[in-house]
Order: sequence, then structure tokens, then C-alpha cells
Amino acid sequence: MIIAHTPDADDAFMFYGLLSGKITANFEIKHVVEDIETLNRKAFNAEIDVTALSAHAYALLHDKYRILSTGASVGDGYGPVVVARRSMDVEGKKIAVPGKYTTANLLLKLAIDGFQPVEMRFDEVIHAVKRGEVDAGLVIHEAQITYPEHGLVKIIDLWEWWYEKTGLPLPLGINAIKRDIPVVTQREFLDALRESVQYALENVEEALQHAMKYSRGADKELVKKFALMYVNKYTYEMPEGVVKALEVLYRMSERKGFFERPPLDILFP
Repeated sequence: MIIAHTPDADDAFMFYGLLSGKITANFEIKHVVEDIETLNRKAFNAEIDVTALSAHAYALLHDKYRILSTGASVGDGYGPVVVARRSMDVEGKKIAVPGKYTTANLLLKLAIDGFQPVEMRFDEVIHAVKRGEVDAGLVIHEAQITYPEHGLVKIIDLWEWWYEKTGLPLPLGINAIKRDIPVVTQREFLDALRESVQYALENVEEALQHAMKYSRGADKELVKKFALMYVNKYTYEMPEGVVKALEVLYRMSERKGFFERPPLDILFP
């Protein structure tokens, strides 16, 4: 079974138990690590059996994948941020975005009526803003925390925008499994992933050592903070509030004409 996650501390943290052999599984694992937009695009060809996906991308891929109730990345008090070198009105401006199919990009399109998106890898956004190649940048992953260290200021907090509109947690990423995999195997994988998440949360320091491979130079405390921001109770099993939030996100997007609202097919234990 080919399993893919992003090169980020939170994904590495939650998969540690499974990939290290601490959690036993009845299937052989081939491990793939790519940035989230690369995984989104690979999923259109159904290249990977189990993959991290943006919640946005799932809306366009529901015919190929179903959502796993374990493994979601959910913002609760935090989320993607638009940053710039100075305060400004970003409507009509050039904004670096970390991929067309990222949930961050979808949220920005919902929040702002008009801007010029400039697609690039998530880890290039901060540098493009600092160099003045774009007016502002939409940051995800640890850059949500570290942007002030680069002399940048927050222009839009998309968590605040979302929560003011909905009062719900913010679904950003999911783990999804190919529909053509036998259901019994889908359930076996879900059980193994649940055990892996639980193992990481019960053995934080051990799992953190593995996650540090994807720290991009950040210190251990920052990596720990970021990993535990996005691997938590929502990750272990998706609660009703996150299911509702996905429904609201897709309904808002359908009203804007971005895509038809997808059926929510979530595999629960």
C-alpha cells in the first residue's frame, strides 16, 4: 500500500507509530513524502492509495477517494494567514498562494472577492513576500507562527474570518483512501492509523524525534507546538463539528460557483 504525507512535523508525528513499526499492520507500506499541492495533483490520477489531501481538493476528487475519520488537520484558534511587509488592502493585489487546490487558497477566495494569485511551493511564500515579488503571501504550516521573525505583518487571519462566519472549527487537511481498495482493507488501515495517532499523543517526545526530520531548521519547541496544534482530538476521530464544518465549507464554495458540493463520504470505525 502506497501511503503519502506532507513534509511537515504534524503529518510525520501522526504517522510515526505506523511507519516505525510500533503499530503493526497487515499490509506492506511504501512511504511517499511530498508537499500538499503535489499530493493534491497526484490524487487526480489516483496514484497513491492513502494520501493527505486538502479539504478543498477532496471536493474535486470524491469519485476517487473517501475521507478517513482519522488524520484530519483542523484549525481551532489558528489557521492560514495572509502576511505582507506592511499593512495594506489586498483586494486586487498579487498574493502568493501555496497551491491552487489548497484549502487555504479556497478560504482566501471565499474571503476576498478579487486578488491575483501567484502559485508557488508553500516554503517559498515568505521569501517571495520579503523580496517584493508579490504584494502579500498566504502562509500555511509553521510559517503561520514564524512570519513575525521575518519582519512581516498579518493582514488577514483566515481562522478569525472563518470562525466569525461559522462558529465552527476549520477543516484544512484530511487523509483519504482510494475507493477501489476493498472495504475490509480500508477499515484495517483506518484502525492502524487511529492507533498511530494515539501512540504519538501518548509518546510525544518519541514521536517528536521522528517529526524533527521535517523541522526545516525550526527548534524542537516550535516543532512540538506546531505538531500538537494539528494532531489532537480532531485528528484521532473526526467529531460532528468538523463534519458540519466540511459541509458548510462546501456549501459556501458552491454558492460562489467554485464547484458543486460533494457528497461527504467519511469512513468511521
